[in-house]
Amino acid sequence: MDIDAKALVDAAREVSSNAYVPYSDFRTGAAVLTEDGQTHVGALVENLVFGVAMCAERVALFSSVAAGGSRPVAMAVVSPTTAGELTFPCGPCLQVAIELGGSEMMIVAAAHDDGTVERKTVQQLAPGIPRRKGSPD
Repeated sequence: MDIDAKALVDAAREVSSNAYVPYSDFRTGAAVLTEDGQTHVGALVENLVFGVAMCAERVALFSSVAAGGSRPVAMAVVSPTTAGELTFPCGPCLQVAIELGGSEMMIVAAAHDDGTVERKTVQQLAPGIPRRKGSPD
């Protein structure tokens, strides 16, 4: 499948303005592309109780499931940098990505600040994440 990374980053960048971030101001948006060509977006939603906050990446992945989308093949994440480095999905987000999309799912990280973009597969980001029986890999 041909992945238009720029369009996916643009969708993630646009939705990041909807992030609910009263504590960190860490505006993060994500966009998931599924095999059937649909794009599903999500924004970071914080909460005073950190454990009930939801990362933009999982919001987008869960939205793709709720919309009846097919298998995710790529996800873009746009956020501020962390200590000058691009911010990739956290462990729980990678676990959901591998569960739904498989280890070859492409992750495109982009910075709000300077436009830097980098691509990695879920496998490259989290080589030890267990796969479920019957996962796309």
